[in-house]
Amino acid sequence: MIPPLEPHALMLLAIAIPFVAAALIPLFHRRPNLRELVTLSAAAMLALVVWSLVGPVLDGARPEHHLLEVVPGFVLGFAVEPLGMLFALVAGSLWLVNSIYSIGYMRANGEPRQTSYYVCFAVALGATMGIAFAKNLVTLFLFYELLTLSTYPLVVHKANEAAIRAGRLYLILLLGSSMVLLLPAIFGTWLLAGTTDFKIGGIFPTEISAALLAALLALYVFGIGKAAIMPMHFWLPAAMVAPTPVSALLHAVAVVKAGVFSILKVIIAVFGVERLVSSDTATWLIWVASFTVIAASLIALRQDNLKKRLAYSTVSQLSYVVLAAAILTPISIVGAAVHIAAHAIAKITLFFAAGAIYTAAHKTEISELDGIGYRMPWTMAAFAVGALSMIGLPPTAGFLGKWFMLSGAMQTAQWLPVAVIILSTVLNAAYFLPIVARAFFSEPRPRAHAVGAAAVEHSPEATHGEAPWPMVAALVLTAAGTLILFFLPDIPLALSKSMLTR
Repeated sequence: MIPPLEPHALMLLAIAIPFVAAALIPLFHRRPNLRELVTLSAAAMLALVVWSLVGPVLDGARPEHHLLEVVPGFVLGFAVEPLGMLFALVAGSLWLVNSIYSIGYMRANGEPRQTSYYVCFAVALGATMGIAFAKNLVTLFLFYELLTLSTYPLVVHKANEAAIRAGRLYLILLLGSSMVLLLPAIFGTWLLAGTTDFKIGGIFPTEISAALLAALLALYVFGIGKAAIMPMHFWLPAAMVAPTPVSALLHAVAVVKAGVFSILKVIIAVFGVERLVSSDTATWLIWVASFTVIAASLIALRQDNLKKRLAYSTVSQLSYVVLAAAILTPISIVGAAVHIAAHAIAKITLFFAAGAIYTAAHKTEISELDGIGYRMPWTMAAFAVGALSMIGLPPTAGFLGKWFMLSGAMQTAQWLPVAVIILSTVLNAAYFLPIVARAFFSEPRPRAHAVGAAAVEHSPEATHGEAPWPMVAALVLTAAGTLILFFLPDIPLALSKSMLTR
C-alpha cells in the first residue's frame, strides 16, 4: 500500500499537476480522446489532492516551502493556510466540472484550436494554485501575472475582431493595473515592513501613519484589477466574447476569484483587521464597494444579452466580498470567504446554462428565451437554482455569505452596508427572476425558417432539446452543489473561521 503523502508534498503536487498536464496535452494534438483524457485525469487528480489537504489544514498543519530567492529579499515560496485552502478547494474542484463541460461545448460547437485551449486552461489552473498557496506578495504577484498571460489566449480564442479588441482591453487593464499600482504597493510594503511574507494580523510597524496605510490600501485595491472594482471592471464584460467555458473560468474558477481572494488576503495578512479598525483607514473602501455593487446591478438590469447580464452581475457580486472585508468584523470576513465559494458554484452554473442555451438553441439574448424552459427543463431548472443563490435566498449557498455580511454590519451599526446588501438583493431579483419567468411561464415562440423567398413558421416542438449530455451533467452537478453547500457548509465555514487565527 502506498503511504499517504505529507501535507508539504500535497501542496507542491497541487501546484505541479496542472503544469504537467499542460506539457502533456500537446503530445496528443491529433488524438482528441487522449488529449481530453489527460485533461480530465489531471483535473481529477488535482481535486483529489486539494481535498486531501483539507483535513491536515483543519487539524493545524501549515506546510511551507521556499523554492528560490528571486533577488535578495524577494523569495519565491509557498505555504498553506485556511483562506488559501478554501480558494484552492473551489478552483481545484470546479476545474474537473468545467473540463467535463468543455468537452461537450468545444466539440458540439466545432471550436478551433482546442489543444491550445486545454493547455492554456491547465496553465491558468496552475497559476491559480500558485496564488492560493503563495507564501508572500512576491509569489502571489508572479502567479497573478501568469494567470493574466495564460488566460489572454482564451479570451481571444475566436480570433475575430471583437475577440482581439476584448483581449487588448484585457491586457491593458489587468497588466496595466498590476504594473502601475500593485507592483509599487508591494515594493512600498517591503520598504516599510522589511518583508513581503503574509502574517495574520499584518506586517506593518506601528509607527506607519494612517494616511500612508490608506494610500497603500488604495494601491492594492485598484491594482488588483481582477477584482473588477469600478472603474477597473471594463475588461470583464468585454471578455464575454470568449467561449462560454472560458467565461466560466473568468467568473467562477480562477480569474475574478483570484482578484477578490488577493484583496481579502492583503486585508487579513498584510494590513491586519485590527490595525485597519484602529487606524480607520478602510472606511472609503466601504463606499467604493457599495457603489460598485449598486451601479453594476443597475447596468445588469439593462442588458438583454444573457452573458453580459451575468458579467455585470459578477462585477456586483465580487464587490460583496470586498464590502464584507471592509466591514472589518470577524463574522463579515467569514462571510466574504464563504461568498467566494458560494458565488463560484452558482455563477459557474449560470454560465454553463448560458452556454447550453447557445449550443442547443443558438440563442444569446434574454428576449429570445420565451418558453425555453419547456424545451430545456434541466438547463433552466439549474439556471433557476443558480439565480436564487445569486439573489441570496435559502436553501442556496448564496444566502450564507449575505447573512454573515449583514450580521457583521449590524453588530457594528454600519448601516450603509446593510442598506446596500438589502437594495442589491432586490436588484438581483429584478434582473434574474424575469429570465426564469420568461423561460417557464411564457409561451414558446415559433421559429421562422427561410425557404426560398418565404419564411415558414415552425412549431416550438421542432426546435432542439437539451445540449450534449456532458454539458447538462456538469450544470446539474454544480446546481446540486449550490444546494448541498447550503445544507453542508461545515468545511468552508471551518476554514473561514480559522483563517483569522494567528
